[in-house]
Amino acid sequence: MDHQPPPFFKRGPAPLARLSFYAMLSLALLFFDSRFQTLELLRQAVSLFTHPIQQLAQAPIEFLRNSTDYFSSLSQLREENALLRRARLSGAEALLRARDLEAENDRLRKLLEVRERQRISGRVAQILYAARDPFSRRVVVDKGQQDKLSAGQPVVDDAGVIGQVTRVFPFVSEITLITDKDQAVPIQILRTGQRSVVFGLGDGRLELRFLPVNADVREDDLLVTSGLDGVFPGGLPVAKVSHIERDTSYTFARVYCLPLAGVENFGEVMVLDPREALSIPEQLKPQPAPASATRPGGRRRLRRE
Repeated sequence: MDHQPPPFFKRGPAPLARLSFYAMLSLALLFFDSRFQTLELLRQAVSLFTHPIQQLAQAPIEFLRNSTDYFSSLSQLREENALLRRARLSGAEALLRARDLEAENDRLRKLLEVRERQRISGRVAQILYAARDPFSRRVVVDKGQQDKLSAGQPVVDDAGVIGQVTRVFPFVSEITLITDKDQAVPIQILRTGQRSVVFGLGDGRLELRFLPVNADVREDDLLVTSGLDGVFPGGLPVAKVSHIERDTSYTFARVYCLPLAGVENFGEVMVLDPREALSIPEQLKPQPAPASATRPGGRRRLRRE
């Protein structure tokens, strides 16, 4: 009976075979994970266990950073408080004078029986992200039908007009910016009072169209809403004239403008409430003719004096 001693070292597959096997296994895992997301749960489980370790490793750095930020922000807050106190004292006289002028303006309007301008009110919304269409200039905000928003409401920020609500969903809304190619805003040149319409070009600029070549428009002219469309309240800043091209061979001039509001920035905006419909005074409404002044045939009977 042949009996051989066992080998001193246990030999397995060749190194090249093991390398080929693990390489093919890695490629298969990469392929299935990219196509079917098979390792998503594994990644989430691993991140769940490694997150506390990462936080613990970053704790000393965060402590040093927060301590330096604390002392620097403390001194900065003291300087800002001092500046705000001086600004409040210097602006107190102007504020009191503005209140006095506003009260006097209200009294004069009542004396002249001039209709007051509508009060501007609205709600603040946060811009979430830009629309996925690369050929449009639209953003999505975190207010929708549950916040009583409706299509057509104007949107502004602290500098001027942003755009207009065009789509409303239950929890979000889509706003078309004034720089979009399909957006138009009736405006008025503040210096001359001339009315026109400004259109978006889709590249962050605006164009003031249908102005004659000899129109009185200059660079740096301020454009405000005219309020004639019944959507935007009058007097809101829209844009500033940046470049003018005058060619006598064309009927109209090419007037390019830059928006004043941060239409390409992410932040907070205000969605204004819809404007109320203008009411017709009672004295201007057509009054029905009295029954005693007409005959059954419809001809009016003349009265003798």
